[in-house]
Amino acid sequence: MTMLPPPVSGRVPVAPALLDIQSPVRARLDAVPEEMWRIVRADAPIVESVNAHLTGMKGKMFRPTMLLLASQLEDAPDGRGITMAAIAELIHLASVVHDDSVDHSPLRRGMPTINALFSHQVAVIAGDYLYSRALAELVEVGALELARVFIGASSAMTLGELRQLASYDALQFTEADYWLLVQAKTASLLGASCEVGALCGAARFRKEMARFGFQLGMAFQVADDLLDYTETESVTGKPSGNDLKEHKVTLPLIAAMAQMTRAQRTRVEELFAAPVPTDAQIVDVVAIVHECGGIDFARRKGEEFAAEAESALVEVPASPVRAALIDALGYVMDRRS
Repeated sequence: MTMLPPPVSGRVPVAPALLDIQSPVRARLDAVPEEMWRIVRADAPIVESVNAHLTGMKGKMFRPTMLLLASQLEDAPDGRGITMAAIAELIHLASVVHDDSVDHSPLRRGMPTINALFSHQVAVIAGDYLYSRALAELVEVGALELARVFIGASSAMTLGELRQLASYDALQFTEADYWLLVQAKTASLLGASCEVGALCGAARFRKEMARFGFQLGMAFQVADDLLDYTETESVTGKPSGNDLKEHKVTLPLIAAMAQMTRAQRTRVEELFAAPVPTDAQIVDVVAIVHECGGIDFARRKGEEFAAEAESALVEVPASPVRAALIDALGYVMDRRS
């Protein structure tokens, strides 16, 4: 891979900072949050309360960043870009609200989820509201082709969630199942965001950006799943293990299970049979996954997707925006949170 410079004198390369990646589109990106809240604003106290909480839950604006960068490849973005970036983030937020409700998650990024703060019923309806307002705005803009791309991604995300819910035995979740889920729940929206971005200013690179975004999304999810096994909590110094706590099977575990001894697999099965896994079980299974090569396998797969994403930019002329897109691959693969 070429995203990051090689180590010098034993120095570990530093991942590109997201703020630097966002630099070429900073002014437009800063306008996206207000555009989001304009779209979902309503004269209803419960909507205002939910929106106020979602303002704090708003993440790193990665999808809007990718969309705006794609729209600026030829330095001629049209006026729809900021609205489209807001729609991309609203669709993402809707999926997050629904996921937290389905999983009964009480926290996200250290903040109470909508379902924890209000109720599961409110969370479901709030997610629906975000989706509907995003799609209504696409109709207002009158952008049929942009709507087609975003609606396709939204449908894929919903189907992915349904497939995941239909998987009753977590440990029977295969690598093929995992890739289908990642394609649907992560890669589809990042691909759509980059494709829509291109349609808002660099339409001749539509296919390249759709491919770039999709492969970036694959790498993003693999890297995200790796964090659960490689990063430690600041307080306990132990692996976060949040996916294992929620009995979620991701690529590192899937890859490792093929290499486990019977005794190791039994310990994994005991964790998944426990309603609330203990810290000791989490630490033990994380160690097993490391020992059985699950981390190395997942990292290699993530790097392959990142390399595929970079290859999609071969025909894109050199520019600060193209450089930022390549840096985004380094950020995704080497981020720490």
